[in-house]
Amino acid sequence: MAVSKQVWTIGYEHVGVPGFVAALKAAKIKTLIDVREVANSRRAGYSKKALAASLDAAGIAYIHLKPLGTPKAGREAARKGDAETMHRIFEAKLVEPESQLALAEAADLAKRGRACLMCLEHDWRDCHRAIVAQHLGAYGLKPVHLSPEPAP
Repeated sequence: MAVSKQVWTIGYEHVGVPGFVAALKAAKIKTLIDVREVANSRRAGYSKKALAASLDAAGIAYIHLKPLGTPKAGREAARKGDAETMHRIFEAKLVEPESQLALAEAADLAKRGRACLMCLEHDWRDCHRAIVAQHLGAYGLKPVHLSPEPAP
């Protein structure tokens, strides 16, 4: 089995499930790591069970690493456009033991095969998954950010 030195990231904000899965398949992703604290969505097909089923049908494993999600206060700051507060809140969460274990698990998954971090935001620069990917750099992983085509 080839050892990966990269970790991919993707957001589902502007894409339907078929386009999302197609982007993952095109990148040859084997495992999708959901880094939302709450794995629910108002967008059809992106709640935990529905997404896991779609991915399974495509041959892609799904794992939810809740400890790598943004706490409620961080999500509220992000919705208000206060990226600095969101980053501060999220960085404080990442030093917690549970989050450190989840980072190690994500790194292990990425090193064993092509793994992709997933959250909502289309632009990775506006999403906490970029912070997670940055922290995975300590494990020797470099981020590759996928941008699936927006749904028509």
